[in-house]
Amino acid sequence: MNKETASYGAWKSPITSDLIVAGTVGLGEIQLDGNAIYWLELRPSENGRSALVKWTPTGGIEEMSAAGFNARTLVHEYGGGSYTVYNDTLYFSNFVDQRLYAQYPHAEPEPLTASESLRFADGSIDPSRGRMVCIREAHLTPGEEAVNSLVSIHLDGNGEIGDTLAAGNDFYAAPSLSPDGKQLAWITWQHPRMPWDGTELWVGELNAAGTAVTKPTLVAGGEGESIFQPQWSPDGLLYFVSDRSNWWNIYRWRNGKVEPVCPLDAEFGKPQWVFRMSTYGFANARTIIAAYTQNGIWRLARLDVNSGQLTNFDLPFTSIDYVQVGKGFAAFLGGSATRPSAIVRLDLRSDQWQILRQSTQLTVDTAYLSVPQPIEFPTAHGLTAHAIYYPPQNQDFVPPSGEKPPLLVLSHGGPTSATSTTLNLGTQFWTSRGFAVVDVNYGGSTGYGREYRQRLNGQWGIVDVEDCVNAARYLVGQGLADQQRLAIRGGSAGGYTTLCAITFQDIFTAGASHFGISDLEAMTKETHKFESRYLDTLIAPYPDGKEIYIARSPIHFIDQINCALILFQGLEDKVVPPNQAEMMFAAVDAKGLPVAYVPFAEEQHGFRRADNIKRALDGELYFYSKLFGFGLADQVKPIEIKNLKT
Repeated sequence: MNKETASYGAWKSPITSDLIVAGTVGLGEIQLDGNAIYWLELRPSENGRSALVKWTPTGGIEEMSAAGFNARTLVHEYGGGSYTVYNDTLYFSNFVDQRLYAQYPHAEPEPLTASESLRFADGSIDPSRGRMVCIREAHLTPGEEAVNSLVSIHLDGNGEIGDTLAAGNDFYAAPSLSPDGKQLAWITWQHPRMPWDGTELWVGELNAAGTAVTKPTLVAGGEGESIFQPQWSPDGLLYFVSDRSNWWNIYRWRNGKVEPVCPLDAEFGKPQWVFRMSTYGFANARTIIAAYTQNGIWRLARLDVNSGQLTNFDLPFTSIDYVQVGKGFAAFLGGSATRPSAIVRLDLRSDQWQILRQSTQLTVDTAYLSVPQPIEFPTAHGLTAHAIYYPPQNQDFVPPSGEKPPLLVLSHGGPTSATSTTLNLGTQFWTSRGFAVVDVNYGGSTGYGREYRQRLNGQWGIVDVEDCVNAARYLVGQGLADQQRLAIRGGSAGGYTTLCAITFQDIFTAGASHFGISDLEAMTKETHKFESRYLDTLIAPYPDGKEIYIARSPIHFIDQINCALILFQGLEDKVVPPNQAEMMFAAVDAKGLPVAYVPFAEEQHGFRRADNIKRALDGELYFYSKLFGFGLADQVKPIEIKNLKT
C-alpha cells in the first residue's frame, strides 16, 4: 500500500471528535447483587447523565435508570459511591436535588430524604435492620464549611436525615458491615491530610437498632499511613490495604493485631479521589481476587490469604479497576493499549472471561493506533521519573524526510493520580494525526510507592514541572520530537502544571489548560471542603506560607510567559472557579501573546456534554495548527485566537 507524504499534524485520521463523542460512554462503579452485575454509564450524548445499568446471565443488559434521573452524588464534589443495590432494589443519589431515592423492581424511584442541603454517598445496606449506613455531607449554612458524618438511614424513608454513628472528624468513608451485622468498620481523616496522606481505620459495635456505635477501636492508620478499602472476609476477619511499608499492600486484623497478607513492592490501592473504589474481593474465606500494579501495569490475581501466594490470571488487560467478587465470578473494569475500557466478567472456575459492555462500540483498525511504551527518564536531583510514550502512528501517511513530530506533553490531574495504558481515543486523536505524545507520571503520582508519591509534598509546581520538562528534553534528545514544536496540556491540577511550565520554563511553544489553576491563593479561599487544605501539604500552610503561594502562582508572573496559551473552562466549576481562567486570559492578552479562551456553560469540573467535548478537541487541534504551521485534514470550527500573527 502506497503511503501519502504529509507533515506531522496534517495526517487525516479516522479517529475524529465526532467519533469519540458519539460512540463513547464512561463506565464505572461496579456492584453485584447475586448473579446480577450493575454499573454506571456516563453518557456525553445525554448531556453527561449517569445511567444505572444491569446485566444478568439470563436477561443480558437492561437499563435501570428511570427517565429524568441521574445517579450522581456531589459529596466531596467529586462524588463516587452514588448508588447501592440489594435484593433488586436500587438506592441512589439523584444529581439534580442530591436526595436519596429507592427504586423497587418495576417501579418509579421514591425519595428517602427530603432536604436538598444534605448529600449522601458510599451506602452499605444493613439488611437485618432495614437500614443503610452511608456518608452524609450537610450544607446547611451558606459560606460555612460542610459537615461530614457517618450515618444510618432507615429504608422506609419519610424524609430521613439519618442517625449519626460517627461525627466530629472532617471526613468519613468506606463503611463496611461485618457478615453478622454486629460490627462496623470505617475510615476517617482530618484536615489538612488527604486520604492518601493519612487516614485511620476504626471498628465499633452496632446497637440492636443500628442507630449507634459503641466501643470504637482504632485498628490502624494515622498521620503517616493511608488506609484503603476495609472489607470483612466471609469468616469475619477485617482486611484492608495500607501503605505502612511504602507500598499499598493487603493486611488483616486478627486477634487484635495487624498482620501482612502479601508483602510486595506493588500497589493494591489507589488514591481515594472518589468513593467506592475497589481493588479486591473475597471468592471465599481463604481466597482473595485482587488487582495490583507494578511499573504502571495492572494485573489481576488469586491471593491465598493463608500462604500469601499470589497467582496471576492470564488476561489481556493492563488496567484494572472496580473489582467486585461474587459466587464463582469476578467483575471489573478492564482495558489495555488496544482495548477500550470495558465491564468484564471472569468465571473463577474456568478462568474464562467475557466483555459485557465496552466504553465504545466503535472499532478502529489497529494500524491507526499508537502502542504505549513505558519509559523511565532522568530528572532533577539525580532521580528518575516515569511516563508513557506514544509515537505518531497512521498507516496511510509518512512524514517528509527529516521532519520530526510535534510533541504533546500530557500532565495528568490530581495531582495524586496516574496515567493509564488503557486505549484512550482522546490520546489516539493526536497520535493518528502525527503528534508524538508523552503522558507523564511525574513525582507525586501513584503506583510507584509512598515515597514517590511524597516527592510532590511542598514541591507542587516544581517537581511536576521539572518532570514534564525533562520528559520533553529526553524525547528531543532521543530524536523523537521537534524541539521547536513542543506543547504541554493538562486538566485541573494538570492545568496548573501546564501554566507553571509555560510561565517558569522556556521550553514549550504552546500550552493548553483545561480548567487549570493560575492563582493558588484563590484556591485556599474559593474551593470546596475536600480540597480546601490540600495545598497545606503540596505547597505550605496558609497564610503562613503566603509568599510561597504567590511565588508559584503563574498569574503573578505573566511577564515571564513567552508562548501561546489556550484555556478551556466550565462556567459552573466549583473546584476551579472560572475567574481563574478569565484572569489568566486577560493577562496573557494584555501581553500581546497568542491566546484563546473557550468557556462552556452548564459544565462543571470536567466536561460531560458531547458537544463541548467535541468543541474542546477540535478547538485545541485548530490552535496547534495555527501555531505549528500545518494544514488540517478535516474542516473544524475555528476559534478566536487573539494576537495571532499570520
